[in-house]
Amino acid sequence: MTTKKRNRYSAIIEKIFFSKYTKGDGEVTFEREDLERAAKALRIELPKNLGDVIYSIRYRTELPKRILKTQPEGKEWIIEGRGRSLYCFRLVTENRIVPNEQLAAIKVPDATPEIISCYALSDEQALLAKVRYNRLLDVFLGLATYSLQNHLRTTVRDLGQVEIDEIYVGIDKRGA
Repeated sequence: MTTKKRNRYSAIIEKIFFSKYTKGDGEVTFEREDLERAAKALRIELPKNLGDVIYSIRYRTELPKRILKTQPEGKEWIIEGRGRSLYCFRLVTENRIVPNEQLAAIKVPDATPEIISCYALSDEQALLAKVRYNRLLDVFLGLATYSLQNHLRTTVRDLGQVEIDEIYVGIDKRGA
């Protein structure tokens, strides 16, 4: 993502947050129209894909530093969907998945075809290709798994639109 795009998105999100936040709040709700209002107030060109503003901040970049400074120790702000065109900054306990040093590492040879490795980008789709080619779900779940669908977009009640990067189906040794 370009610096210009990231700065525009950050400025819009920061404007929305601080227009609604009061010290001590654990939740700050907003709606899609707030993106338009914030861009207009900041005299920033409105992004063509408003959904990308939310998606980028949720999954690709950090929240603006000014918002991060409002987080109490051990807590962090996340953005949740709350329904169609509704969102919420919510303060949650920090949650990090870290490797357990007490467990043995399982080495799996990389079976990704060279041509795929050569042209793969460094995004989630490239990572999912490595998962598929190396049959990592099979190895770690003890199942035969098959990629069923990529990029499933759907709407979940009280959450809003979601995109599932990849859906697998699997079968165990007993045929279940």
